[in-house]
Amino acid sequence: MKDILVLYYSHRGSVRALAEQIAQGIDSVPGTQPRLRTVPRVSTLCEASEPAVPASGAPYVELPDLEECAGLALGSPTRFGNMAAPMKYFWDGTLTLWQNGALAGKPATVFTSSGSLHGGNEATLLTMMLPLLHHGMILMGLPHDWHELSATRDGGTPYGASHVSGPQGSPVLSPEAARLAFLQGQRLARLALKLALKLA
Repeated sequence: MKDILVLYYSHRGSVRALAEQIAQGIDSVPGTQPRLRTVPRVSTLCEASEPAVPASGAPYVELPDLEECAGLALGSPTRFGNMAAPMKYFWDGTLTLWQNGALAGKPATVFTSSGSLHGGNEATLLTMMLPLLHHGMILMGLPHDWHELSATRDGGTPYGASHVSGPQGSPVLSPEAARLAFLQGQRLARLALKLALKLA
């Protein structure tokens, strides 16, 4: 079984909802299984800390999760067209993996959610790709012939699945957004299996 890491940070639940759909897509591919992980919040107060185990949701990611995975789906909410600070903070601490080439040649894909239609979804997806490129990962987007990509009114881009939660921060995905996330996970899992066969 090949583990595909679904690493996300979610503030109001939208990115988590996308992550769960991506995980279902991965799980639908024989020979692969999703490994859901998250990152702790960061604080401006030096003495503040998060508990060792999250109160709900996926466990916190550890560097071995990245080393052991056959592929990666990375998700974060948008923060002014960039990934959220907790996710950026985590990636800033992956120098040893970069030095060892632990992620080089592995497939990766990205996903996001914003509060408004012009909230920076595509910019966030592009900025999340940057550390993955530095790690030598192979980036995968969404093909234009997936009809859900042009049918959705609340997100979805060629760069990766997305969701617009609206001013109330609704984590409920539209059928098109959920389907795109599922297909994205499925495509990532199939690509990871193909690359693993080529390298075997």
